[in-house]
Amino acid sequence: MIQEPSSRSANTAEHAVTADGGAEPSGGLSIRAMNVLKELSVELTDDVPPKVGWTPPDDLLRLLTARHLATARNCGRQTMREIIDWAASRGISIPAPHHTGKSLSEVWGGLVERASAGHLTKSEITEALEKSIRRRSPRIPVAFQIVLLKILSSSYDHWPQP
Repeated sequence: MIQEPSSRSANTAEHAVTADGGAEPSGGLSIRAMNVLKELSVELTDDVPPKVGWTPPDDLLRLLTARHLATARNCGRQTMREIIDWAASRGISIPAPHHTGKSLSEVWGGLVERASAGHLTKSEITEALEKSIRRRSPRIPVAFQIVLLKILSSSYDHWPQP
């Protein structure tokens, strides 16, 4: 169902309040997505955005990667998708991460399968570990621990070809 702008819920940043009390559009992103982008703006561009009336600049969106979003504080799967889609609507492509829309157990299962087939990449491993850390998961499947051990051991001196 499509909602009219006047009936949007209070958790969107569609209309931020300006210093004089008026409403100013800020891009249609949720407040959480705006806060994530503000934090990333400080991190990536050293610019401190104002509390209200800020729209993420295209230069910031061009610098963003899925890795930035995956490791950003308060940026879960839904917020990441929202930011990627919003950037796309502005003509800027942020490649989606390998594991978009998968649960942590599905991610690990897929990595074990790809490792068994010899098609595992360093970026997939890194992304899965970052997701586990962000989710504070204390469990890594034993099959994947074996893959990590092989990679880290001196007898495993080359990466499988993707």
